Amino acid sequence: MTSYPTPAFRRTALAPAILGAIAALAGVALVDGDGFTIIRFVVCILALIVGWFAIQARQWWWLVLLAPIVVAWNPVLPIELAHDTWLLLHYLAAAAFIATGVFVKVRNPDDRNQRPAR
Repeated sequence: MTSYPTPAFRRTALAPAILGAIAALAGVALVDGDGFTIIRFVVCILALIVGWFAIQARQWWWLVLLAPIVVAWNPVLPIELAHDTWLLLHYLAAAAFIATGVFVKVRNPDDRNQRPAR
């Protein structure tokens, strides 16, 4: 047994949110390139994963930020926008990923710091 305290909360959406932000920022360089379809797949799938973690955490209001990302970056029914619009949307998507990853948290079931119930 360790003497270090366990955190009271887990940020389950943080890792995929960071990956989504990295993919969105990488997409800035590929907006008009050949690899933009791959960026669409990655960003869309990671937005779905982060959204699922938000639903599991019972913080469904984060879907207001994530659902437009899923729709805009959907590679099956692509939306064609101007180059400058895509650049702005990539930066906004990265900010939405980071905000969602930081603020979506669930109670840690392994929290050993809690006092036993009497």
